[in-house]
Parts: sequence; C-alpha cells; structure tokens
Amino acid sequence: MKRRDFSLALGAAAGASWVQTPALAQAKPPVAGDDYLLLDKPAPVDAPAGKIEIIEFFWYSCPHCNAFEPALAAWIKRAPKDVAVRRVPVAFRDDFVPQQRLYFALEAMGLVDKLHGKVFTAIHGEKQSLNTAEAISNWVAKQGVDKVKFLAQFNSFAVASKATKGTQLQNAYKVEGVPAIGVAGRFYTDGTYAKSMDRALVIAEFLAADIRKKK
Repeated sequence: MKRRDFSLALGAAAGASWVQTPALAQAKPPVAGDDYLLLDKPAPVDAPAGKIEIIEFFWYSCPHCNAFEPALAAWIKRAPKDVAVRRVPVAFRDDFVPQQRLYFALEAMGLVDKLHGKVFTAIHGEKQSLNTAEAISNWVAKQGVDKVKFLAQFNSFAVASKATKGTQLQNAYKVEGVPAIGVAGRFYTDGTYAKSMDRALVIAEFLAADIRKKK
C-alpha cells in the first residue's frame, strides 16, 4: 500500500476551506522540509496555462485513501477557477496496474463522478477484491456499464499510456505513500509531513495562494 510506514490522522470534517481559514490565518506558515518538500527537479504539469495544478496520488485499495476521499471530494468542489485538481492512481508494484487502468478507463468514459466513490465502497465497505481485469470488468458491468466498451478502454493504448505516465509522475514527485498531494510540479506533501491529510489540504492551499500571489 505504501513505501514507508506512516499514520494519518484523518478528521471527519470535509477539510479546509478555500477561503482564508483559521489554520492559514493563525498558524505559522508551513515550512519547506518540515511540512512539505520542494522538489529538486520540477515534475511535469498537465494543467492548462494559467492554472495551478494540484494532484492527489491514491490507490483504490488503500484504506487511508478511502477515508480521505470524502474530504477531498468536498474540497475539490470549492476549488477556485485557477486551480486544476486531478487524481493520479499510483503503481508501486506491477499488481497495482489493474486499478490504475480502472481509474483511467472510467475517466475516458466520463464515469469518474458516477463510479469513483463506488469503487472505494466496493473494496472497503463490501470487501470485494478488484485486483484483476476480470474482477474489475465484472464489477463495472454490474454498475450498468457496457462490459465490452469498458474493456476496450481498459486495454487501450491510451489508457496504458496514461498508466505509464502516472507511474512516471509518482516517481517525479518521489511519492512514498498514499494519499499524497503534489502542487504545481514543485511541491509535495502527505500525511507524514503534514501530520494529517486535513492539514495537507491546508498546506496545498497555502502553496497555491503563494504561487498565485507571485504570478
């Protein structure tokens, strides 16, 4: 699930607000090296010009990612117009790849909003094992999706390329565990650095605001 052992203190609240929060207004500013990392070499950015890219790195089978998802989803809805938020599934090992392809196939079919959360529920709530193409495609079919069309996307060159790029991006950000957050190809934080994923969202806000201010 993760490359290093860390414990995430996840709050039940929906995370930090995109306006000036008490955490931003009252606490000391996050410190590079303690609360987040400044990358030695910038990572590739896929956001349109003028947008600040924020990435969540995740794995469907990770219980911490499952716990973090509701807060992240609520946070994304409040994102300002100049912020481009995207999710990138990781592959620390080859057996992660089917779930990488699952996400990118859902994305290609416009089904992320409908099924992304349900994948977490199936794995963590219903204890289903969605680790192979067969198990994944059978589950997707039960959600009312055409199995043949899904498998065409799942096995497509486009999805395979996105999975490869996702792994390259996770390595560029030096992701050590999930969930984790990358900002603008330059900064990285996770539950270890931020001390909780709720605070990681606040740190991402801080970094985005600093980038915006310096534009």
